[in-house]
Amino acid sequence: MISTVERLFETMCLIRAFEDEAGKMLEQGFARGSVHQYVGEEAIATAICDQLHVTDYISSYHRGHGHSIAKGLDICAMAKELLGRAGGTCNGKGGSMHIADFSKGMLGANGVVPDGVTLAVGAAQSIKLLKQDRVVVAFFGDGALNRGPLFEAFNWASVYELPILFVCEDNQYAHTQRTRSVTAGEGGPLRAKAFGIPAVSVDGNDVIAVYEMAKALLNQLRTERKPLYLHANTHRLYGHLAYDKGLYRDPNEVESWKKQDCILRTEQWLQQQGVKSSKLLKVHQHARQQVTQAFEQAKAAPFPDILEAFTDVQDVGFEKGLK
Repeated sequence: MISTVERLFETMCLIRAFEDEAGKMLEQGFARGSVHQYVGEEAIATAICDQLHVTDYISSYHRGHGHSIAKGLDICAMAKELLGRAGGTCNGKGGSMHIADFSKGMLGANGVVPDGVTLAVGAAQSIKLLKQDRVVVAFFGDGALNRGPLFEAFNWASVYELPILFVCEDNQYAHTQRTRSVTAGEGGPLRAKAFGIPAVSVDGNDVIAVYEMAKALLNQLRTERKPLYLHANTHRLYGHLAYDKGLYRDPNEVESWKKQDCILRTEQWLQQQGVKSSKLLKVHQHARQQVTQAFEQAKAAPFPDILEAFTDVQDVGFEKGLK
């Protein structure tokens, strides 16, 4: 188990380093638009995606860098995408909220809440129709819990018995609003159960707990091929997006969650198992070096040719429409 946790720790550190640098890129004007950081939530994507196959699909939302890295996307290509450069995962045309790489099973991040979930259900439907040995994991935030498309996704997945795991990353806040204050009833798990989907909760800041829970759920999903729901309680340590200072939160609340930081807790666990602090420090340093190098390459890369604006555009039926 120690070797597994060490591997998970390395991924979490890489995500944390990437997110910190992504925030700096936005502040310095290299990244355009918005950057939503996954800091504090790294254990969830890491523990789940570590057990997925390359051919399995995931979908994400606006906070998608961590999911992408955990699924194995190249961080240099991701850095180029954030900076709008050629060679990015979408050749620089998608930016932070639209990273995708079909070769890795990453169907794309999505800035519309919760449209990534409906996209994932569509992928799960295709798997069933094509009789493929794949599963889908749909990541979404607690802000999606009161949105109609989520309920449509639950209903469709349950009616057609699709191989999809819904994962709610409940970081307690939907943008600047405490989610609990605008959510009627008991919240996510019971919403899923209302559609006949088995639902469980887990401490999203405990990477071992998430790993074990995800292992059981994914094994069940691969066998029974019916939808499941995982509610992971966590907290984003930064604001909603990189510019957000999070002043709407009680400082004591933030400090309390910092003590439960998933990376800190994993580091402490590894130390208790005899892993030296010097080894863990090297993991942090290596992650920062990798990320620094990736963004330096991204800044040196050219912007896409203007003609790229005309690629990846649907043209089916275009000529017919002009007639």
